[in-house]
Amino acid sequence: MLLRVLASQLSPAGSRARLSILIYHRVLAQPDALLSAEPDAAAFRWQLQVLSSLFTVLPLSEAVERLAKGTLPARAACITFDDGYADNATVALPILKELGLPATFFIATGYLDGGLMFNDRILETLRRVPEGAIEWPDLGLDHRLIGGDQDRKQIAAELIQGLKHLEPSERQARAQAIAERSPTPLPKDLMMTREQVKHLAAAGMTIGGHTHAHPILARTPDAQARAEIAGGRETLEHLLGEPVHLFAYPNGKPEQDYDHRHVTMVREAGFAASVSTAWGVSTSSSDPYQLARFTPWDQTPGRFALRLVRNLLTSRGAHEV
Repeated sequence: MLLRVLASQLSPAGSRARLSILIYHRVLAQPDALLSAEPDAAAFRWQLQVLSSLFTVLPLSEAVERLAKGTLPARAACITFDDGYADNATVALPILKELGLPATFFIATGYLDGGLMFNDRILETLRRVPEGAIEWPDLGLDHRLIGGDQDRKQIAAELIQGLKHLEPSERQARAQAIAERSPTPLPKDLMMTREQVKHLAAAGMTIGGHTHAHPILARTPDAQARAEIAGGRETLEHLLGEPVHLFAYPNGKPEQDYDHRHVTMVREAGFAASVSTAWGVSTSSSDPYQLARFTPWDQTPGRFALRLVRNLLTSRGAHEV
């Protein structure tokens, strides 16, 4: 295959290797008009089939170690999930096992066993609001009309963007105020249970830290940020009975969502490596505490494959991320 040959040239084995790390959040059992950016099970399966046909998929912990040693195979890639959604265990895991592929799951521990992230409170509230006019002046929404799911998505996106960078307790309080406008109860099973996290680990998957409450670290006081980073790790290690070596920065944009202070905190907390959401691939010169990741969003196998290969052209060095 031409793309495989090109990928081998762009990402050879050894010291010149380039590590591709994919980001997922959810894998839906069925398509969802309000979550059109998230793959369903059928799309996830073909995406992984394309990935494994072009790349050598490794556990992230092994890939990080081999990247540092200069022993990565050609076209090395890893699969990661952020946040800890239950469908990671119920939908994604069976497909990963079917295809024999490893993945790393970064868990925000504060939402285990019935929690709901602020963005889901908002989205699930809008899902339940009936069509017609809404008047929420205290939220900056005057004379808005819901005529279908596209309107729900647009309003939810506006509200989420407005709350995303608030301090965690204020963000949750405002999201809860929105949730109270839902005409029916919000779901309590969107996030994993502790047993599901243990099931992932028992299935050979890697579990990583993602803080406790998923704050934007750059907007969080240093003492609280340090507690979030270390506390999430401690919860997971107590749950699993084994060390947790990998971390993912919430939201993950360098110098926007986290900065050099938080890189130091992650290192001092005992993690061996961490990942950002800076687009591109990592090389032997990349900071192991700021590894690049990306999300191919294309909806057809051919375009998805091309995106995977094109991403190899964007490398992140030690001081670029």
